[in-house]
Amino acid sequence: MIINEAENGIILKDAKCLDIELSAFCGQAFRWKKNEKGFIVGTVKGKTAVIEKTDDGYFFHSCSLKEFEEIWYDYFDLDTDYVNICEKISPDESIKKAVEMYYGIRILKQEPWEALCSFIISQNNNIPRITGIIDRLCSTWGEKNEKGEYSFPSYEILAGLTVEDLAPLKAGFRSKYILDAAQKLKNKEIDLNKIYSATMDEAREELMKIKGVGPKVAECTLLYGFYKKEAFPVDVWVKRIVSELYPEGLPECIKGNEGIAQQYLFHWRRNLKEE
Repeated sequence: MIINEAENGIILKDAKCLDIELSAFCGQAFRWKKNEKGFIVGTVKGKTAVIEKTDDGYFFHSCSLKEFEEIWYDYFDLDTDYVNICEKISPDESIKKAVEMYYGIRILKQEPWEALCSFIISQNNNIPRITGIIDRLCSTWGEKNEKGEYSFPSYEILAGLTVEDLAPLKAGFRSKYILDAAQKLKNKEIDLNKIYSATMDEAREELMKIKGVGPKVAECTLLYGFYKKEAFPVDVWVKRIVSELYPEGLPECIKGNEGIAQQYLFHWRRNLKEE
């Protein structure tokens, strides 16, 4: 992998098993979009990446080396050998097929609060509506940056609001769950930092103290917000996969990388259905 400074940006070349577009739009994050030039645009920790796919890699427009190293290197998990992981999980024929078809998906290392809040919003919802609610949440209570995009609002800000304040989001029943999560975090009833070192069972139990957080939202938060790769979120698509392909249990080859295998299977099965 080669990372070079260029005029007005950063060039990322030769990063193996990395497809930023697939990773951004495969259902694990909801703040990525394409601009009028077809560039991929997303905001993390208040900083916005404008990413152009090139013949041999990616160009991060108006990005300094410091910003790339502090935010995007970790966010796209560039330290992890995904080639090796994909080889490990591919002895299973269905996973091998999914990996070959959508090679380059990586788990995006999102901020814990943003992942928790986003997946609370995702309940019984579709991606366009989820994206709309989160966009309104950010544009109303986030901070505008130099690229005209908004940060994800902190739980401290949201904890002081009411269900009536959140009405313009059109989040429905999810509004009270957002507020309960924000208030429990602000009041230290739940400490997200402790979840990093907690066992999976302890972590699930802690998150499920929040109203509206069941097994699926907890599992999504642990995978995408805490990078616990053994988390295995089960939604309607994954439930079908498991019942159809793994009625006797998940294959041994994915142990320790269940979340990565799940993301490949989820995207493969969902698009297979759409085709």
